[in-house]
Amino acid sequence: MRVVLERFERYAVDVILERREGGRANALKFVLGGFAKVYEQAVQIRLGLYRRRLFRPQELGCPVVSVGNLTVGGTGKTPVAEMLARELQRRGRRVAILSRGYKSVPRPFSQRLRNKLFKHLDLFPPRIVSDGKDVLLDSRRAGDEPHMLAKNLPGVCVLVDKDRVKSGLHALRHFDSDVLLLDDGLQYQRLRHRIDVVLVDSQAPFGNEHLLPRGTLREPPANLRRASYIVVTKSGPKPDEALLARLRKLNRTAAIIECNHAPRHWQDLRTGENLPLDHLKGRHVGAMSGIARPESFEEGVRQLGAMVEISKAFADHHRFTKKEILRFLEWCDRRSLDALVTTEKDAVRFPDIDNPPVPMLFLRVEIEILRGREHWEELLGRLAGDPVTPAGAKRSAAAAL
Repeated sequence: MRVVLERFERYAVDVILERREGGRANALKFVLGGFAKVYEQAVQIRLGLYRRRLFRPQELGCPVVSVGNLTVGGTGKTPVAEMLARELQRRGRRVAILSRGYKSVPRPFSQRLRNKLFKHLDLFPPRIVSDGKDVLLDSRRAGDEPHMLAKNLPGVCVLVDKDRVKSGLHALRHFDSDVLLLDDGLQYQRLRHRIDVVLVDSQAPFGNEHLLPRGTLREPPANLRRASYIVVTKSGPKPDEALLARLRKLNRTAAIIECNHAPRHWQDLRTGENLPLDHLKGRHVGAMSGIARPESFEEGVRQLGAMVEISKAFADHHRFTKKEILRFLEWCDRRSLDALVTTEKDAVRFPDIDNPPVPMLFLRVEIEILRGREHWEELLGRLAGDPVTPAGAKRSAAAAL
């Protein structure tokens, strides 16, 4: 059943991204288009209720910044969240990252039911992926991005729960956090954001311009007006004037920061050894991934000089089995390839493989700001220059209850 569902998901994604044509694909587009209209109305009604203060977001007494986007998947949100958390930590802030833990293993149904019925008793605290000292959960229980953030950010607490008000309260009370970072938080309205950092992928700014499920937009492009800062990811060496003009038309006041995803090194999954970027130059590799845009990763591998001979793409957030990895490794070995390559986000979902026939490497990527560095520094200054005592934050958090 899992395989069938993933195949349908891949087919639906191909239809949405205009990779499929024909009668069946057109029929699916028509059906999805009808659902998209209903979805758009629901989104706008919900936002309107918060805007008119019929629904009131909660204040927790400390700076809250969300890092999110208008589309689903593929904008490079996690590396931006990582860089923001790291630089705030360097400036002396006690950062906690609050994530919903997308595609993590859910709690047992009985626990979820009791938590819903007796929410005021706080029977089940959020999952602690990292307490700032140790990584406590694997990617299966934490989710890909929270686990990756916890591994790369020693000293930063990472918590997972759909109720991020609860996660925020826990971070304030138990970890003395003084800045809360909402990972994928633009649409989360229950907790008031002081600052909204919204990412836009320069290669597909608004997907195919359709809302879910017909397209990849979570909200209409006009809702970009809520952004405090717009971060244009995967930018080129020269500004995209047409895109910048459209962004400025949608939001006349937000600062715009342009960046790209800069590869730093290869890392061996089994040994942890870091290898230089030219390690695979002129060599033949097999690419395996489960991300929103596998073609973007594969093109990046080619730009580093490797030759991608075979590839296997799974649905986004696919949970790899040992059998799948071994089968692909055997394929690579039969083709006499030099390595299996994958992304860092996928690597956290790889099971342990003893003595693989070819090396398994992932590409470490970090954000590099190309233009708008002054706006990034302004953002850091706004968050790092506004100290909040833990005691004061706790009093405000208690009042939020």
